[in-house]
Amino acid sequence: MRYKQIPSSLFIKNRQKFINKMESNSIAILTSNDIMPNNADDMMGFAQNNDLFYLSGVDQEESILVLYPDAELKENREILFVKETNELIKVWEGDKLTKEKAFKISGIRNVKWLQDFELTIQYMGFEADTFYLGHNEHKKTLTVEMNTQQDRMISWCKDRYPLHNYKRAAKVTREIRQIKSAEEIVLIEKAADISIGGFKRVLRAAKPGMMEYELEAELTYELVRKGARSHAFMPIVASGENACALHYNTNDSACNNGDLILMDFGVCYANYNSDTTRCFPVSGKFSERQKEVYSAVYHCLREGSKLLVPGAISAEYEKQMAGLVEEQLVNLGLLKIKDIKKQDPENPLYKKYFMHGTAHHIGLDVHDVGLYTRTFEAGMVLTCEPGIYIPEEKIGCRLENDYLITAEGNINLTKEMPIEIEDIELLMQKK
Repeated sequence: MRYKQIPSSLFIKNRQKFINKMESNSIAILTSNDIMPNNADDMMGFAQNNDLFYLSGVDQEESILVLYPDAELKENREILFVKETNELIKVWEGDKLTKEKAFKISGIRNVKWLQDFELTIQYMGFEADTFYLGHNEHKKTLTVEMNTQQDRMISWCKDRYPLHNYKRAAKVTREIRQIKSAEEIVLIEKAADISIGGFKRVLRAAKPGMMEYELEAELTYELVRKGARSHAFMPIVASGENACALHYNTNDSACNNGDLILMDFGVCYANYNSDTTRCFPVSGKFSERQKEVYSAVYHCLREGSKLLVPGAISAEYEKQMAGLVEEQLVNLGLLKIKDIKKQDPENPLYKKYFMHGTAHHIGLDVHDVGLYTRTFEAGMVLTCEPGIYIPEEKIGCRLENDYLITAEGNINLTKEMPIEIEDIELLMQKK
């Protein structure tokens, strides 16, 4: 692994949180993700099932976690199944987890080889009343016919145990994962620190005539050099009017003198993510209009982030943030108060220039799991990302930080990433 081993105490605590939510006499089964094929004999990079990682720390394919807290035999209350390696696998793929290594990572003493899974469940399955099974549940997930390891596990269990009760493991994990532990905060901060270094590197490298993907390469160099697994998502490096397309990420245009670049990027470190956005001028100096738009968005970020406090409700927060942006659109001459007073409340005028939400949970997923009907609580980590997009002026500006909510307010985990106009211009002059 590229990251320093995480103390197994984190995963032991996480499993206890999960177990505390389970019904009596039930078994939970969490599987790893598959390695997905690409073309010919190529494979995509492996990304672990985050619920399995949260509960075990295991970052390897072909792994299964079984929790049966009411098992008669104490050793069967937590079982981890991992792939048994051999000399051929070692030659072609390198080392895999041994039972001893899997125990040190997870804190689970009963580690078995994957081929023992079916027989082990056979001995325990009919003693239990309920199975908790995992699946990828997120409001932005596209529901399509799939054949993932999770899908296969659901089919396998229901085929052999058709009369048992079935519960959704994701309903539990989306609740407990929203509150981050101290250990998790450290990992998110590490991802953020790498992002900060990447942004500073981009500022020093940027110049008129460069391609957007060249700046993406500067980001990539820094995150690999610092031990990150990958980008948290496909980075957006959008110059000029490209910045007005919210999910633009082809990054294949030239950065022309006079353009403002919007860069939305994150780092995945030890499976935990950062998510930040910054804007800067290709020339190294903001034009007066760019300064006006940038300052307006920055004002919304400063004031809006103050609303991320315990007890706040997401829908009300977003409504207040929209009000902040609307006010700035008036100041920029893009909206008129008299028109706002006559607008259709169901189709507010500000949406022409600001059309997205501004706060999402972040952690093991960039858009981390959790219900937005739940009030904000200490221990949650959320983004704040207002923006203003003016296609007719070829200006798109969004600014984004990551905030840890505490009982006293919030802490900006990305405060060291340059954001003041003067700081950005100064760094860009130091080539």
